[in-house]
Amino acid sequence: MKYTTAALVLVAANAAFISQASANECGKVTIADMNWNSASLIANIDRFILEHGYDCEAELIPGDTMPTGTSMIEKGQPDVAPELWSNSLKDALDKGVEEKRLRYAGRSLVDGGEEGFWVPSYLVKQYPEMKTIDGIKKHANLFEHPEDPDKSAFYSCPAGWNCQISAGNLFKALKLDNSGFVIVDPGSSAGLSGAIAKAYEREEAWFGYYWAPTAVLGKYDMVKVDFGSGVDEKEFIDCTTNAECEAPKATMYPPSPVHTITTEAFATRAPDAYQYFTKRGFTNADMNQLLAWMEDNQADGEETMYYFLEGYPQIWTKWVSQDVANKVKSAL
Repeated sequence: MKYTTAALVLVAANAAFISQASANECGKVTIADMNWNSASLIANIDRFILEHGYDCEAELIPGDTMPTGTSMIEKGQPDVAPELWSNSLKDALDKGVEEKRLRYAGRSLVDGGEEGFWVPSYLVKQYPEMKTIDGIKKHANLFEHPEDPDKSAFYSCPAGWNCQISAGNLFKALKLDNSGFVIVDPGSSAGLSGAIAKAYEREEAWFGYYWAPTAVLGKYDMVKVDFGSGVDEKEFIDCTTNAECEAPKATMYPPSPVHTITTEAFATRAPDAYQYFTKRGFTNADMNQLLAWMEDNQADGEETMYYFLEGYPQIWTKWVSQDVANKVKSAL
């Protein structure tokens, strides 16, 4: 009887041990490698840390916002979307969470995506009032239009982009035309960033729309102009972003939530690795700097990942245990 009881206890202990090991077994993990720089960088960082810190078999697969989110909900693949701008499919993601298919693991960009109207910092140093929209209007004559010196230039979002609607409605709401401003279409993302670079190199006045995180805001010190309105999310959703809005009101851009999404199956299977995603996140200021380095060095996501892990341990070691950090450092 004693032997039988001891054997049963041993079997139960082994079963518990095996169950615990299975619960923490990472196994194969698929990570969406999105087709823009910040998302590709984060995906490469996640792959390296999961592979070397958590003994996962991590693999990057091509991804994009809508197809990746839809595939995770319907097919359970990929396991991880490192940088998902969740507003674009919020209802579907929320339903996926409710049905226990997905989890919001954490914020990949802790500040959220940032949009606004910007001016170079050297202008604000010279004219401190330019950090407000009233100061911009007061000095409108400094923002010379490239084709008409009698008018002032406001550089908008490129034609065809969703942000062209919000920028145009805010231009109207702020009554910038009353101060002599006209909208300049930069033609493309490269045209918009090129206009900022040209103004900065010559220390000329520039005023227009831009967003973060981006390499441009990592390279050039820009100040976001305060409309004095605060953020009115209802106005922004109902009117500012609506091309049919007839009477837009001034509101600052609300931050765009940017999440890391995982499948429920991955979170359950590998709780330790999942906890990493709940802690991993970048400020826009840090990401702007990394994207600037990436552009200046014509580096891809993997090369920038090594630059980050080797040069910024003060950031990423806070996301993991000391043991995991040591494994990652050894792998580097």
